[in-house]
Amino acid sequence: MRNNLKTAMLLAGLGALCMLIGSFWGQGGLVVGLLIGLAMCGGSYWFSDTLAIRSARAIEVSPDEMPQYHAIMSELCARAGLPVPRLYVSPDAQPNAFATGRTPARAAVCVTEGLLHTLSWDEIQGVLAHELSHVRNRDILIGSVAAAVAMGITFLAHMAQFAMIFGGGRSEDRENPFAALLMIILAPIAAGLIQAAISRSREYEADASAARLIGSGEPLARALEKLDAGAERIPSGVNPVEASAYIVNPLRGRNVSTLFSTHPPAEERIARLRSDAWV
Repeated sequence: MRNNLKTAMLLAGLGALCMLIGSFWGQGGLVVGLLIGLAMCGGSYWFSDTLAIRSARAIEVSPDEMPQYHAIMSELCARAGLPVPRLYVSPDAQPNAFATGRTPARAAVCVTEGLLHTLSWDEIQGVLAHELSHVRNRDILIGSVAAAVAMGITFLAHMAQFAMIFGGGRSEDRENPFAALLMIILAPIAAGLIQAAISRSREYEADASAARLIGSGEPLARALEKLDAGAERIPSGVNPVEASAYIVNPLRGRNVSTLFSTHPPAEERIARLRSDAWV
């Protein structure tokens, strides 16, 4: 309940930022920017499973090809009361995993070859429970809404920039270009920070849900230790736009600022799982 309330507040913050920067161009600019942002992210959400799987170069595997992978997921889905998602394997050497799909009926879960070579099946169960929790918690929808509003804010910031250059916008904004410039620069940064905070909040909840599903936080805690170390050591070609979908940040080795990270620190996630805070 706390995480859901926090997510609602953060989404409201994104909306407020959008209203703020949209006011520079006027109501018309606000509406146009939001419509474009929603259309782009709506399409991304609608086709999220196809786009994510194709980007990961993943291949669907059958029960005959990977019986244990399917057996673990089938057992978890039976406990969670969810349909079994399509299961994929990506050739990526970095140990990682992600879930996608706009509804549980269209969900897909993908693990990398690096993960299969790094984790035990007990630890893989923890990872799959985490990804299934994202599906059950409708985190893909929440992430898409946040991305849509953030994209709208960024688009409107660009519109405001053109307004300054070519003389558009409200007369009071033209009289105070420094304030307008600050809004143009800071609004997209703030949107990115809020979007990252939403994603981090959902990761904590998915960890807790996974631990409750399997009755222990230890398998996922051990998995996170290995996955985080692998992500730091082994580079990945994941598109930064899709990085938030993975269980650990696939860009960990690129020295991306933790301020803008879409994932909580692995140490904190592991500590929560081992402190039984998920109970």
